[in-house]
Amino acid sequence: MAPHRALQATSLALIACGAWGASTALGSPRDSVARDSAAPRSAEGLAAWREVYSVLTSPRCINCHTATNHPQQGDDRHRHFANVVRGPEGKGVPALQCVTCHQESNAESTGVPGGHGWHLAPLSMRWQDTSRKILSSTEVCRAITDRSKHHDLDGPGLLKHHEEEPLVRWAFQPGRRIDGTARTLPPLAHEQFVAATRRWVEAGAPCPGNR
Repeated sequence: MAPHRALQATSLALIACGAWGASTALGSPRDSVARDSAAPRSAEGLAAWREVYSVLTSPRCINCHTATNHPQQGDDRHRHFANVVRGPEGKGVPALQCVTCHQESNAESTGVPGGHGWHLAPLSMRWQDTSRKILSSTEVCRAITDRSKHHDLDGPGLLKHHEEEPLVRWAFQPGRRIDGTARTLPPLAHEQFVAATRRWVEAGAPCPGNR
C-alpha cells in the first residue's frame, strides 16, 4: 500500500473510532428522546400518586387499613367501640361479624355506615403502624404495587378496584353519624380519585424514592 493511502486509511479508522466512542458515551438521539420523555412522564405519575395517597390515608379509608386486630372509627381514628376485633379473615368473629351491624347501605336512622361485604383490609395492606402512625407515601405506594400483598392486582386491576369496589366507593358517600352530622369526605371526589389513579397507572405506577 502506498504511504499516502496507508495514512488516509489510518485517519479514517481513527475518525470512525472517535465517532463510535462519542455515540456510545452520549447515546443515540433515540435514547436521548426516550430519557427526555420519561422524566416528565415520571413526574406526572408522582404528582398523580400524591393525590391518590391523600385519599388512601384519609380516615374514610385508613380506618379499615389498620396494623392491629381491630378497626378504627371517626376522624380521630379511635378504636372501634364494642371491642370489635378483626377475626381470622378480617370480617369479625362468629359472635360479632362486621356484617351483623354494617348492612348493604348506610343506615341513616342509626348512623351505622354500610356497604357490600364490609370487612377490614388484610394486614398485608396496612397503611399505618401499630402505634397508628400513617406510613409514608413511599411505603404505601410500595405496598399497593407489591402484587404479593393483595389479590395480585396489576395497574389496570388497581384502577378497576378504585373505580368499582363497593367499599372504595362507600368512602365518597359515607353517610351521617348517629348525631346526624355528615361524615368527613376524602380530599378528592371519587371521579377525581379515579382520574388520578389512571394517570398514575399510565405513567407506570412510579413510587416516591424509586429510581
